[in-house]
Amino acid sequence: MPVGGAGLFYRHIGRGHPILVLHGGPDFDHNYLLPEMDRLAASFHLIYHDQRGRGRSAPGVEPEDVTIDSDVSDLDELRRHFGLDSMAILGHSWGGILAMEYAVRHPGRVSHLILMNSAPASFDDRLLFREHLLGLRPPGDVERMQQLSESPEFKSGSIEVETEYYLTHFRVALPRPELVEQVVGRLRSHFSEETVLIARAIEHRLYEQTWLRPGYDLPRELSRHPVPTLVIHGDQDFVPVELVSHIAEALPGSHFVVIPDCGHFAFLEHPDLVFEHIAAFIGGR
Repeated sequence: MPVGGAGLFYRHIGRGHPILVLHGGPDFDHNYLLPEMDRLAASFHLIYHDQRGRGRSAPGVEPEDVTIDSDVSDLDELRRHFGLDSMAILGHSWGGILAMEYAVRHPGRVSHLILMNSAPASFDDRLLFREHLLGLRPPGDVERMQQLSESPEFKSGSIEVETEYYLTHFRVALPRPELVEQVVGRLRSHFSEETVLIARAIEHRLYEQTWLRPGYDLPRELSRHPVPTLVIHGDQDFVPVELVSHIAEALPGSHFVVIPDCGHFAFLEHPDLVFEHIAAFIGGR
């Protein structure tokens, strides 16, 4: 789909109530969500896309072409492309930030908001998250990640070196170690060294426009334009439950589900339970 002089890669599957599924990162693409998320296609029309400048939406895009505004605008272009008056939006991790940004600006176009393992949604909570991560990581991991990120290979976009970085990074995100390799193995399937660098630059720009702005507070903004919201989180997510609870607490009537023995990838770790909650949430409204 053409957007802003480039092409937005999308994929859709299933029939029923439309759900726009937003990947995290924000320097990844939707590939890591598959095949587990496709199980929802038995009951819903799922629409995925690689956010502009990432994955198969990278050709023709420069980092300066992408802003949080353009990412939100691209979601609305997808809505129009499929002829939808409104749609459910499901955001995983950073995708939760993008989902909330869209809901703040277009609440009437969001039938349901689903935040799965959401990233912290305010400047203050992002600072608390960083502090929490430093205390959570095993001895040596912080130093190893810094060493990798400062290496010439990493700076040139080496997928092999970056894979080692993310294997270390996500070690504290999943209570089941065997799933770490599974997730990390999916992250760069549709990237080259060149597009890895583009995606990283986009990530930094998006951080500057959101998390790194003092006073940034999405739950506060969303409370002024409430939409039906389901918040799903893992009790062992590396994003503390307390931080995500700030989102649910700001939204009267929201549903907050904490899944036991679950890390940052609930759709992979406990798919049956996650999909039951989503089906009940959308089907009940």
